[in-house]
Amino acid sequence: MWTKENITDQSGKTIIVTGANTGVGFETAFAFYEKGAHVILAGRDLNKVEEAIERIRKLKGNGSLEVGIIDLASLKSVKRFAESFIIKHKQLNLLINNGGVMIPPASKTVEGFELQFGVNFLGHFALTGFLFPLLEKTMGSRIITVSSLAYLRGVIDFGNLKSEKSYDPMREYCQSKLADIIFSIELQRRLSANQKQTVSIAAQPGANKTELTRHMSSEALAEGIERVGTLMDPWQGALPSLYAATSTEATGGKLYGPDKDGGYRGYPAEAIITANALDEVVAKKLWSFAEQATGVYFP
Repeated sequence: MWTKENITDQSGKTIIVTGANTGVGFETAFAFYEKGAHVILAGRDLNKVEEAIERIRKLKGNGSLEVGIIDLASLKSVKRFAESFIIKHKQLNLLINNGGVMIPPASKTVEGFELQFGVNFLGHFALTGFLFPLLEKTMGSRIITVSSLAYLRGVIDFGNLKSEKSYDPMREYCQSKLADIIFSIELQRRLSANQKQTVSIAAQPGANKTELTRHMSSEALAEGIERVGTLMDPWQGALPSLYAATSTEATGGKLYGPDKDGGYRGYPAEAIITANALDEVVAKKLWSFAEQATGVYFP
C-alpha cells in the first residue's frame, strides 16, 4: 500500500499544482510542502489561493509556498502566468496539471471553446507548452496530467468543441477527461521520439468528496454515490498524482489510479488504459487541433 509517507525528501524542488486551492489539488500541494518542496499553488482566485496557503502554513511542513494566478479559461492568462514563472524561476521539477471543472451550465472559455474542454485540456496543453523549455532543462522533470474514470465514456467530437451542435454537461466532461489522457500519452510518445529526458504520466483520483460536484443536484449526487459507492477523502484521491510524480516505479505514458472497486477507491497502482485513449490517429489529430487553437507548439 503506497501512501504519501513513501514520498522521499523533495527539498530543492520547484513544483506547480494547478487547482491547488481546494480538494485533491490542495492535498497534492500540501504533501509536497510537507516534504520540503517549493510549491506554487496556481488558481484563478487570489483570495482562495491565499487562504489555501494560510491553511497549509498552519500544518506541519518543511517547504515553501508561492501564489500563482492563472485562469485556465483564458489563454492570455495562461501565457502571463508562464512568462512570470519563467522570469522568477530557473527550474521546474514537476508540473501537476490538476485544475478542472465538471458539468457546469453551458459556458465557454475566453477563446470560445466549450468550458470543460477549454479548461481541463486546452488550458493545460498551453501551460505545458509554455513551460516546456524550463521542464526540459530540469533533470528528472515530470508532467502529471490528472484525468478521470469519466474518460472511459468519452469520445472526441471534433465538430462540437465549441458547442456548435449541442451541449451535454456530462458528455463534454467525459470528452475533456479523455482529451487529458490522450494528451498525456501522446506527449510521452513525442518526448520519447525526440529523446527528451522529461516524462509525461497520467493519473486519475477515483471518486472523491470535492468541490467538483458543486454543479450536481443533491439527487444526481446521491445517484452517483449509489452507482460508484462511498466517496474517498481528497487526501486519498491525491495519492495517484503523488505516486506518478515521485515514485521511481512510475513510468512515462502510463496511467495510475486507485487499485480497488474498478478504480474508484484504494491506493495507487498502474491502471489499464482503454482503446479510446490509445488511438494514435485521434491523438495526432487532437494534438494538431490543440496547436492551432492555442498557438503553442512543442515539444
